[in-house]
Amino acid sequence: MPSAAKDVLKDYLQGARDVLVWKLDGLSEHDLRLPRTPTGTNLLGLVKHALNTEVTYFGPTFGREWPTPDELVSPDEPDPLAGWYATENETAAGIVDLYRRVQAFADVTIDALPLDAIGHVEHWGGAEVTLHEIMVHKTADLQRHAGHADILREQIDGSTGLLPRHGNMPDGTDWPAHAQRLGAIAARFHGGAG
Repeated sequence: MPSAAKDVLKDYLQGARDVLVWKLDGLSEHDLRLPRTPTGTNLLGLVKHALNTEVTYFGPTFGREWPTPDELVSPDEPDPLAGWYATENETAAGIVDLYRRVQAFADVTIDALPLDAIGHVEHWGGAEVTLHEIMVHKTADLQRHAGHADILREQIDGSTGLLPRHGNMPDGTDWPAHAQRLGAIAARFHGGAG
């Protein structure tokens, strides 16, 4: 485990990135795109959102521009949800590749600047921020979306856990029995307040 503050932050940021991407592994384009909630949340859309926000926070916020802006959702895009789903012309492999390149781009900013470097977030009204604040903000945002991805992936094929080879779930648990037990507890509160 790293000990320098920036290295710790970078390690947690990368961990969140990796979890979000591995939740896509082995699924079809259909399963990756299919809306899993009433608001249309889907696994590939979570990654597309992550890459578009990450390039903004570690790019223009600190005076750097992404070299090929046509790969990203345009700020002028009339569809306010365009950053949350893959179009017919985008592939899962293409989105993951773009996200890996965005990560490398962001890491250049992180490596080049001290944690107290000042930037400005345009969509926060030009608010002044530090690299430290943005690294924490983006890690928290990615962890939130990784949690969404955890639930979506479990609903698709039962896959759970932190990483492919580190499930961090109790071994030998009878999950159907566990869910049934929790359902029975909840049923005792059916129709009651609080």
